[in-house]
Amino acid sequence: MPDASSPTAAALLADAQRVQRVALIALLAGAVGIAFSPIFVRLSELGPTATAFWRVAFAVPALAAWIRLEPRSTRSRPPSTRGDYLRLTAVGLFFAGDLAFWHWSIKFTSVANATLLANFAPIFVTLVAWLVFKERFSRTFVLGLALAIGGAVVLMGRSLHVSTDALFGDALGLITAMFYGGYILAVGKLRAEFSTATIMTWSGVVTAVALLPIAVVSGESLIASTASGWGVLLALALFSHAGGQSLIAYALAHLPAAFSSVSLLLQPAAAAVLAWVLLGEPLGPWQAVGAVVVLAGILLARRGSR
Repeated sequence: MPDASSPTAAALLADAQRVQRVALIALLAGAVGIAFSPIFVRLSELGPTATAFWRVAFAVPALAAWIRLEPRSTRSRPPSTRGDYLRLTAVGLFFAGDLAFWHWSIKFTSVANATLLANFAPIFVTLVAWLVFKERFSRTFVLGLALAIGGAVVLMGRSLHVSTDALFGDALGLITAMFYGGYILAVGKLRAEFSTATIMTWSGVVTAVALLPIAVVSGESLIASTASGWGVLLALALFSHAGGQSLIAYALAHLPAAFSSVSLLLQPAAAAVLAWVLLGEPLGPWQAVGAVVVLAGILLARRGSR
């Protein structure tokens, strides 16, 4: 085996660094992509669970076409065993739980509380990675994690409220974070075996099948009344899910799950900026400070992950 100073080893190291840079760009771009999802949900003519159903249902055909268009030389193996299908099903159920519990939490607590608590996923990802997978984290990474979460609290601080009447909704928000943490960890493990398109397609089918009866039971209409209403659902599916969520799944093959989950805290910061630009929702000085703190935390976690 060549030593670290040999040309071959240097070339391999350079390739690995290049792949990680591309993955980091994809991860952050994916976070921005899913930051558009609250905007689309706000504009949707349907209820939150019905909107979540169409988010994945409309994305599945595009993702399935992606599998067919992949060059054979770059395709990973297709799922073939019962274990393969069970693990892909688990990814879909984790994501269905994430969407369903987040939408339910909004009904029992404030949007700010629900969104903030849902973004506590990095805490659960880091704990599971440490306790179950025996990963070790530097003090720099832990400090970056704390800083990024603190920035998210500052970002939404003006809208947060503490009330005993909202405890149930707040608990649902934390459950949302657990489901999304499970989704990130599961995708990170499966990306070693399956392509991004394969994971997104199979998990998308499971998520849609799981969300459909929830939407029906909740009494929400599944039919948009205008063409623009269908256009919003299609944009949510293709841009935020097939686009943003797929970029995140791609990145999880090349970056640690714990760091990736911290980086996704860019989403609430980006969502606040987008709401200001597109919906006219004011962006106060404290929100700007919170966004900067989130970015600083991500950069610190990145340094602690090397």
